[in-house]
Amino acid sequence: MTSIGNRIDETISQLTELIVSRPRAVVIVFLLGTALFAAGIPLVETETDLGDRYSEGLEVKEAQDAVDEEFGGPFTTDSETTQLIHDGSDVLTQEALLHVLYLLERIDDRPDLRMESAHGPATMVAQALDPAAETPAEQRRAVDRATETEIRQAVKEVSASREFSMLVSEDFNRNQASASASITVIKHDVPSEFDDEDMDGILTTINTLAEDEPADLRAFGSGLVDSELEDVIGDSFVMVMPVVVALLLGFLAIAYRDPFDLALGLIALLMTIVWTFGFLGYTGIPFGQEMIIVPVLLLAVGVDFGIHIINRYREEKVSGRDPVPAMRTSINQLSIAFSIVTATAMFGFGANLFSDLEPMREMGLTAAVGIVFAFVIFAGFLPAVKLRADRLRTRYGVPEFNSTPIASEESSLGRLLAVSATVGRRAPVILVIILLIFGAGMGAYGTGVETTFEQEDFLPPEDEAWYVEHVPEPFAPGEYTATETLNLLEDRFVTDQDQSVTIYVEGPFEEDHALEALARPDNDPPSTFAVGSDEQVESQSIVTVIRSHAAQDPEFAALIDRNDRNDNGIPDRNLDLIYDELFASSAGPEARQYLAADRRAAQIEYTIEAGTTVDEIAADGADHADSFRYAATATGTPLIYNAITDILFVSSIQGMVLALILSTVFLVIIYSVLEQRPGIGLINVFPIGIAIASLLGTMRLLDMPLNAVTGLLLSFAIGLGIDYSVHFTHRFVDEYNDQPETLSAVTTTLSRTGGALTGSMLTTSIGTGALTLAITPVLGDFGILIALSVFYSFAASVVALPPALFLWDRVVASDATGIERVTALLPQ
Repeated sequence: MTSIGNRIDETISQLTELIVSRPRAVVIVFLLGTALFAAGIPLVETETDLGDRYSEGLEVKEAQDAVDEEFGGPFTTDSETTQLIHDGSDVLTQEALLHVLYLLERIDDRPDLRMESAHGPATMVAQALDPAAETPAEQRRAVDRATETEIRQAVKEVSASREFSMLVSEDFNRNQASASASITVIKHDVPSEFDDEDMDGILTTINTLAEDEPADLRAFGSGLVDSELEDVIGDSFVMVMPVVVALLLGFLAIAYRDPFDLALGLIALLMTIVWTFGFLGYTGIPFGQEMIIVPVLLLAVGVDFGIHIINRYREEKVSGRDPVPAMRTSINQLSIAFSIVTATAMFGFGANLFSDLEPMREMGLTAAVGIVFAFVIFAGFLPAVKLRADRLRTRYGVPEFNSTPIASEESSLGRLLAVSATVGRRAPVILVIILLIFGAGMGAYGTGVETTFEQEDFLPPEDEAWYVEHVPEPFAPGEYTATETLNLLEDRFVTDQDQSVTIYVEGPFEEDHALEALARPDNDPPSTFAVGSDEQVESQSIVTVIRSHAAQDPEFAALIDRNDRNDNGIPDRNLDLIYDELFASSAGPEARQYLAADRRAAQIEYTIEAGTTVDEIAADGADHADSFRYAATATGTPLIYNAITDILFVSSIQGMVLALILSTVFLVIIYSVLEQRPGIGLINVFPIGIAIASLLGTMRLLDMPLNAVTGLLLSFAIGLGIDYSVHFTHRFVDEYNDQPETLSAVTTTLSRTGGALTGSMLTTSIGTGALTLAITPVLGDFGILIALSVFYSFAASVVALPPALFLWDRVVASDATGIERVTALLPQ
């Protein structure tokens, strides 16, 4: 072990000598590397499709992909439809219907909008008035010519249909023929080469046309949500980052107290971000909203590294050393601490590489690589450029503004921090036990934290915070409407248009009992599925297509009757013949949406009750799939999001535990190798365990769920928070080796390294806490939690490490045995 430690010391000494002896060459190499990485930044791509990124590889998503592949068509993809939402006091009056039809007519007149058809209350009423009215212009004239009485009668006539009930708000009054909201679905005829951006353009244009109408009409679709998800990343950065930067600059100015040192620290921070974003560009890892966490984490670590290296250099210079020897000592002593921090941070960030979710793996990899970049830059570039800057300042007579350390034994901050040394020395056992109980209690309480995965978490809330309207240009965010529309759909409609469950059933379906088996489970529907007046599940399947076509085609109805042995409207023999006739008829296109061409797969679509929780939908969907005679899988957006939510929770806990185990093992090994004191490694983990437990408990207390961003914070907090305990214990070991007296070593560590830790904590927690001003809930929660994580890590290190080190000294470092060792544990 000793020989390994000696080789490590020798290697560090050689690298240190290179930095202090040839600082200009080192600076040039780093600047060239920065230029290389900067060239990769334009290659970075943003990613807004949350569902696909987080659902890849999930069974429910594979079932959804199978549905899309087998039954591809306009009804199975939101990208080929646009919803027109009409909101008002009564959207079924003649005037209100005409507003919709005028808009549809304008859309139909625009070939570039590729409207194939439109279906909604206005078109249904128009065709009830005039069955020959096929185009929007003809339908508008039919409504325009009708009287209010005729229109009310037409509304009552079409209201009996299932489609109508799905497209009007739940406050629909049949007697008065009124409703406060409606949906009109526009189907687009688009070529296969159309991509998401093309559809976004169509949606945006339709929304612009809708805004010109003297009614509350808006266009909605997945493209709008994706567009707002993409815009909100830029808007959040533009609005929040100036505040974050201003706070960071303010506290860094206090920490450095010298404009030249401040500038050098900021340059190193900027280089770290440039290197990391260049890595993203070269590797093709997309930058989604969850990636915003990475630069914030790197700023936190970089601020800490920068303050420590400059502060330790000043300590050595204050003691009378020249710049080169002072920097040599600083690098030699801090390189080990920086290396340990980097390794443990990589374990914390890299633990997410084992997640089942690709975005979490990508973020874990990016953060781990970024922390390595931070280490290399702050341990290599910053010392070299600091030496060069000091030489130039000396040459040109530029004065130093303030080159004293942040704190010392004589300063007020140093004396305040040293209080925990006095308290910890008197009753270490009692304090350690109290802290263990506190941590266990917070951790147990925190296990009840909720887990969510919702698009709304990444979108601005419907009601903006009061300060948003006061943000001046060009920092003011754009206008966002997706959340408001999503809330309207959920609150005002009996069934949720965006939330449905699809049962993917694998056949074959030529057997006589096939259709009976397909329909039988609907006799006992789950409570979350929308139910009609006849207490039958409102579903769409090949069975409903057969029944619908039989009601319109007497010949086909006769064929069904001849092959229906129990007279329930479902044929139970000669199914091949019935399918052939159905597919050859006008109902063929619709039939192909529910029965595959090879007749070996079918889908059944169910609408669900609005306001139903995702957990309820997922549970009922899975149970209903199990009730089918054939192999069946429930899928759809609610089930996909529920599966992601479950994996998020498991991944968060798994990442936290794995990071803690890896960090503990590494620290025990490294302190065994370097200092022959494995117990110091265990002591390092003690405060971070308390900090993580406190963070988890706080999340539950503040009702902050684990989601796509905050779920990563548990393992990331280990990588970030262990920074404080590592710097503390490593300085303690240095002081203890020079003078093996625990109280003196702890006091010196608290008053000197504790000052740098305090500056780092204040700068990071308050600076990143400004993310609470972000316009999306997920970033606001992350801002609060990252600030709390840093503060808890700092506080736990200052409070928990002194008694733990005194206890270590009594039990491990002493030569006492037997009763003497037990006596040593008692309060002094």
